[in-house]
Amino acid sequence: MDTTPPDGPEPAARPDKSGQSDGRPGEPAPARGPEDREAGHRAAADPEAEGGAAGDGNAEAKKAENDKAEGDKARDDEAQASQGAAGKAAKAGASAEDGIRFALGTLTVLPVGVPRWDRGSARRGMEWAPFVGLLVGLTAAATGLLALLLGTSSLLAAVISVAVPAVLTRALHLDGLADVADGLGSAKPAGEALRVMKRSDIGPFGVLTLVLVLLAQVAVVNELYGEGGWAQGALAVVVSCVVARTALTLAARSGVPAARPDGLGALVADTVPVRTAVLVAAGVAVVSAALGAVVNWWNPLFGAVSYLFAVVLGLAAAELLLRHCRRRLGGVTGDVFGALAECAATVALVVLAFG
Repeated sequence: MDTTPPDGPEPAARPDKSGQSDGRPGEPAPARGPEDREAGHRAAADPEAEGGAAGDGNAEAKKAENDKAEGDKARDDEAQASQGAAGKAAKAGASAEDGIRFALGTLTVLPVGVPRWDRGSARRGMEWAPFVGLLVGLTAAATGLLALLLGTSSLLAAVISVAVPAVLTRALHLDGLADVADGLGSAKPAGEALRVMKRSDIGPFGVLTLVLVLLAQVAVVNELYGEGGWAQGALAVVVSCVVARTALTLAARSGVPAARPDGLGALVADTVPVRTAVLVAAGVAVVSAALGAVVNWWNPLFGAVSYLFAVVLGLAAAELLLRHCRRRLGGVTGDVFGALAECAATVALVVLAFG
């Protein structure tokens, strides 16, 4: 007989502890509870949740950085725009009135008030400097003529005519002349020479220069009042004052640096375009020559040439001094401007004395 048992269903394999069958029959797989299913769901979902949270954080950080960058750029643009507007206002916004006020407020004792103190108004002020010289010269000439009418000597009238510009300018130009003489006469390097010029006392070079310059001015005006007549003397005083301030316009032209980073010299240095400075100087020369021809009506050509030479040589002497100061000091200062004014005025008067 065949003893092989009949075919029947195979027994189920027994699952292991993880719930999977280990291939052994007869042991059913245990059922999974709610906690196990929830833990499984969390395990499956956690990587995606963590990745999503990290992505959201990176996106927020990147957005914050972008916002900050845009804010910084906007602030920079606003600052540049304001600076550009201020620069344009300083350069192009200064009117003729601003320039005249600046020139009168810095070159005279007149209490006009200077509403703007920037390089734009400084440029206009230096362009109008000869106009201030005209006012100062007319006042000095009128005072000298009044002294002559009152019966004073030509010498005393000359002293008064020379003293009036010093009073109207607080003697700042004479003080600058003395300081420059001390600084250049010290024969020291630029830095030490500038420190000498900044001292409040006056050295021997400054005293000697002041005495010689004032004596020359008084002597020439006295001669013109006494021998040339009141008109010759008065015009010489006016022209010398105008030439002195024209030298300031030329010294403030573009390309002439300041020797110090502060002070009035630094404010006005390198502000006037070269073309403007040359046109101002040429206009002063032409008008002076025309007035010389009128005053010397009996020989107008001689009068025109005399006053033309006086203006040209006065400005040339100031230019030579300016070049020397640039070479020795590195640029201009307020004292240098004062020295240039006195140099130009004195040389112009001496030329008229020869005429």
